[in-house]
Amino acid sequence: MLLPTTLDEDPALPDGVRTLRYRVDGPFPDDALDADVLVTWGNGRRNLRDAATRLTRLRWVQTLAAGPDTVLDAGFGPDVVVTSGRGLHDGPVAEHTLALVLACARRLPDLVRAQQEHRWAAELGGIQQVRADEFRSLAGAHVLIWGFGSIAGRLTPLLSALGAQVTGVATRSGERHGRPVVAAQDVASVLPGTDVLINLLPATPQTRHAVDAAVLDALPAHAWVVNVGRGATLDEAALLDAVRAGRLAGAALDVFEDEPLPAGSPLWDEPRILVSPHAAGGRPLGAGALLAENVAAFLDGRPLRNVVAR
Repeated sequence: MLLPTTLDEDPALPDGVRTLRYRVDGPFPDDALDADVLVTWGNGRRNLRDAATRLTRLRWVQTLAAGPDTVLDAGFGPDVVVTSGRGLHDGPVAEHTLALVLACARRLPDLVRAQQEHRWAAELGGIQQVRADEFRSLAGAHVLIWGFGSIAGRLTPLLSALGAQVTGVATRSGERHGRPVVAAQDVASVLPGTDVLINLLPATPQTRHAVDAAVLDALPAHAWVVNVGRGATLDEAALLDAVRAGRLAGAALDVFEDEPLPAGSPLWDEPRILVSPHAAGGRPLGAGALLAENVAAFLDGRPLRNVVAR
């Protein structure tokens, strides 16, 4: 079993399981080529393609990322089982998302810029009027979460505790986490009443640019977009155009189509866009317990947790 050096934990594994640590930023050593199991965390695409090509005995890949898209794109054979780290990032991502939403509401980027200029930003302090055409508080705000899975389940009570009205968007309509859920095909019906759109979508061929120009144009001009899902699910050019044209109040982005975000990207210099360097889910909490549980199931021939459909 190959464990990445990026994983701090030493999981309690059953007797007889031999482990080998490897670096995620280079080719696999020759003594790793007979591995049955590969654990990934922070691996680059080149490293994963090397694994798919040279680790010919692999039977199972466990990624600790919530989204398995990079592993699925690496080219592992159909006989290799892939399991995700779903659930390991619910707490950290929910916290970071809440921080981004509050930063948008309370105009923290504007405050930081004013501080850098040694300018008392009177327009952001003192007596403030309550206006229906601004998002300045979660109290009474309509928050739409697109991708209503386990992270949304952790985030929704935090938003609700601050007075937000939360609606989910998922494949099917109904109720989940105690909140109403609309089907993705019907999302246009709820966009005009949305103050904050939180995107938690995974990267799949079906979700590429799901948040596109049509979605952004359907939001009210005072709405904000927060993306903590995957960069490929948001049309960044359309977002930038909407913000610059005043058709959208702004955005907070933790994920991008190209990462690291290129220094020449216009997103850096747009004052109404907050850039976060894919910081939401950097800590897979409970990874050791998940590995121990899945390894035991693997050895016993039982179903693994978080198997990804391929």
